[in-house]
Amino acid sequence: MADFSWKCERGAGALAHITALPSEFGIGNVGGAAEEFLDFLSSAGFSHWQICPLNPTGYGDSPYQAFSVFAGNPYLIDFAQLGRLGLLKDADLDCLRRMPEDRCDFGALYLSVPSLVERAFSAAKSGGIENFARRVGYSPFEEFSQKSAKWLDGYALYSALKKENASRPWTEWPEEIKSFESASKRRLPDGVLEEAGRVKFAQWIFFEQYSKLKARANGRGIEIFGDVPIFPAADCSDVWSNPDLFDLSPEGVPNNTAGVGPDYFSPTGQMWGNPLYDWKNPRVYDFWKDRLSAAFEMYDVVRLDHFRGFADYWAIPANAKDASEGKMKNGPGKKFFEFVRREFPSQKFVAEDLGLLSKRALDLRDSIKIPAMAVLQFAFGDSPKNPYLPHNTKSDCVYYTGTHDNDTARGWYESAPERARDEFRRYFRVSGDDASWDMICAVLTNRARLAVFPVQDMLSLPSCARFNTPGEPANNWTWRLTRRNFEELKNRAPYLRSMLELTDRLRTPPQESDKNGGSI
Repeated sequence: MADFSWKCERGAGALAHITALPSEFGIGNVGGAAEEFLDFLSSAGFSHWQICPLNPTGYGDSPYQAFSVFAGNPYLIDFAQLGRLGLLKDADLDCLRRMPEDRCDFGALYLSVPSLVERAFSAAKSGGIENFARRVGYSPFEEFSQKSAKWLDGYALYSALKKENASRPWTEWPEEIKSFESASKRRLPDGVLEEAGRVKFAQWIFFEQYSKLKARANGRGIEIFGDVPIFPAADCSDVWSNPDLFDLSPEGVPNNTAGVGPDYFSPTGQMWGNPLYDWKNPRVYDFWKDRLSAAFEMYDVVRLDHFRGFADYWAIPANAKDASEGKMKNGPGKKFFEFVRREFPSQKFVAEDLGLLSKRALDLRDSIKIPAMAVLQFAFGDSPKNPYLPHNTKSDCVYYTGTHDNDTARGWYESAPERARDEFRRYFRVSGDDASWDMICAVLTNRARLAVFPVQDMLSLPSCARFNTPGEPANNWTWRLTRRNFEELKNRAPYLRSMLELTDRLRTPPQESDKNGGSI
């Protein structure tokens, strides 16, 4: 039987998506902004840095609805670094400097980033891209393109054709380009091919910068903890390139889509719109092997988002009025995880197992011994047997004050029913005046192997700093640390370090760690 249990010491993680890091360029990045955050994590003694997916964001700016499950988000490139390397002028970055400091303006990034990529691409080509790579110590562009061709060729052509077709979903494109197989056989306009080249260049730059970031993190003893959502978006290069892996009509429209059936959160359930896998096709396993291989090049720990879907999932007919018309279908179950453990014998996984789970899902989780999640915000106002109360959690789990989908700890406490707040105060014997730190101390002192809390909670920020509200269509994913926030956070590093040491969670970086990652 596959065994996914962890054999590691206690640790602590900070939750902060890279988009939320401070920079003067409208969004965090995988270069200087991330390096500065690593300095903070190292000084505070954290062992893990948890982030959201780094894929190119699609509709609603959600990293969980990406245009590719393999590609990197070009918005996260450190364009200032490209300026220092001679591909951009300092004035080119003014379009980014005009953006807000406290939130991501994804609309402005959508308009500005492509032109920066185009200028950098032109500058690199003028002197020879491979000459540029040798000069700055990057791996060869052609080597990257060949190594990544399995997903990169499809993503680059999809992105170029999407631009050519006014950003419409691929299901609305002309018939002759509705799949990678058919489009790649056609003679395409020079402009489309040039754009595909720019897309590949941006991916090369992203992964060159990110690989140095990850090496620097690992050299400091910090593991990067990332998410892999189970289902891709319907409008993404992976579905366009591999339609046979999904339950689609001949026109490419999903026959059934993912979602959640009626429950106490919603009498009609939730419709997500993601296509479902055709698990009878053995190539789906090959796709997941490629996907997880790519994920472990980016992350040290992978959280499987919507773990339940591997046991059973809600399938909603494409023409359904709401999710109540769906039905439950069995996922691949243990067979899939036996395959995963054979292919990835020592890598670390976490199951995102929040919400209502069927007996089949619970049995799967427990039989493969995969570490699960617990969220302290969900612990109060229920009963003493609530699985998220500290005395009910397991050691082989990740214990959160809250996730990216939760309110901040302070915001939760201030808006919680009085019964829950009363239980909170009595349980921890606290006044509730600083609920954020009460909750941080609770997860740190718990027996859970890994304790994780958002940067918003370290700063005791209210609900206005919430990162995402599920079900709300707007004002999500935009929150950022301001420079003032970040300076305050750095000032708290000594206290955080003392708490991590006191709770046996302190991670001491290896000697001479800076040499392992190089400079970013």
